[in-house]
Amino acid sequence: MAQNFIECGREQQFLLAPDLRDWLPAGHLARFVIEAVDELDLVSFYADYRDDGWGRAAFEPSMMVALLVYAYAVGERSARGIERRCVEDIAFRVIAADQAPDHATIARFRVRHEAAISGLFTEVLALCAEAGLVSVGVVALDSTKIAANASGQANRSYEQIAREILAEAGAVDRAEDELYGDRRGDELPDELADPVTRKVRLKEAKRRLEERRAAEQAKVDARAEREAELAQVGRKIAGRKPQPRDPNAPPRGRVNVTDPDSRSVKTPRGFIQGYNAQAVATEGQIVVAAELTEGSSDGGQLQPMLETARDELAAAGITQHPAAAVADSGYWSSSQVRALTQTGIRVLVPPDGHTGNRRKDQRLGGLYDQMRADLASEQGSGLYRRRQQIIEPIFGHTKFNRKADRFQRRGTAACRSEWRLITATHNLLKLWRATTPQTA
Repeated sequence: MAQNFIECGREQQFLLAPDLRDWLPAGHLARFVIEAVDELDLVSFYADYRDDGWGRAAFEPSMMVALLVYAYAVGERSARGIERRCVEDIAFRVIAADQAPDHATIARFRVRHEAAISGLFTEVLALCAEAGLVSVGVVALDSTKIAANASGQANRSYEQIAREILAEAGAVDRAEDELYGDRRGDELPDELADPVTRKVRLKEAKRRLEERRAAEQAKVDARAEREAELAQVGRKIAGRKPQPRDPNAPPRGRVNVTDPDSRSVKTPRGFIQGYNAQAVATEGQIVVAAELTEGSSDGGQLQPMLETARDELAAAGITQHPAAAVADSGYWSSSQVRALTQTGIRVLVPPDGHTGNRRKDQRLGGLYDQMRADLASEQGSGLYRRRQQIIEPIFGHTKFNRKADRFQRRGTAACRSEWRLITATHNLLKLWRATTPQTA
């Protein structure tokens, strides 16, 4: 008796499904993304194109938005990777209507519509609110460090930048001497006329260091002015006094010549060149605010992030405000805790860190003792323990499962737009799982 196999007829001709969507099962994430994008307000995307019919035809903006949203949702953020999967992956082909935008088109779309892509966060949050997923009784605030699209070895001091600028200038002079000889050479070749050169980046990094020096001096001047005011009433400013800078000395510190906005930020595994990504989330793990800061410290971000969350909720049509907010000790600020408490929010932030060791300010009592007592109470400690299960799984899922641990673009504005898209797709995945029957 012959062996019984299912035939493998690769040469068999057949007709494909008349509807591309029939290639995917009902309830597939790609189908959901297409339907969700149809519900979003994409006016800001369309407004960026000519409406007189002139010029080369562009890809449909709603298709490009759906393509980006789905790609980020499944952890594919490389423009070349998206282009490749538009050919090889059925779900990507369905979303792109069997078209394959090249990687340059995808990358330019992200740059061109940077602000509009950032606004998708609010649009998706509104969809989650309509589905009843946004309950803002208790919110948790935390941050995670995401690597920049730059190497830490590209950091330079002011002196190093100056030396490299001179070396670059000398190299250009020698190259021009070899190319033109005694001639002036008004028509430069493309490789020398290109404005995006190492020399330009070095000069930009030098300018950033000079701006930092000016900002530091402004802080020193402002503190001196405040000290003079308080001295008249017999008071002093607490904290370490900043050291004045010599205006004739080179600026201190280092700046990255690849991404000047990025910083060397501290993580549990050491320092990386990157950014500090902030998020506020509800108990249902819906992100209601997402912003980006430079530097490792979370200090001073408590009130701004909670105010941003209020603004995002209002923009999404949610009138409810958080009743309680929990954050780790890195966010402690007595002035901000007082201000938030006066607005009716119960704030739980340890003033002493997780070690249990009290700071020197324990003698101040007042707000510090009140916070310690609140955190030590059964209700307060139970509420604070929920912080980990609210916010930290979001970062773990984002950075490990979806591989969003390094930004694709450079600069604070570009990386902020990307971070908001990453968190928007997180919310969209939560909405998909909550509203679509999941099958094994």
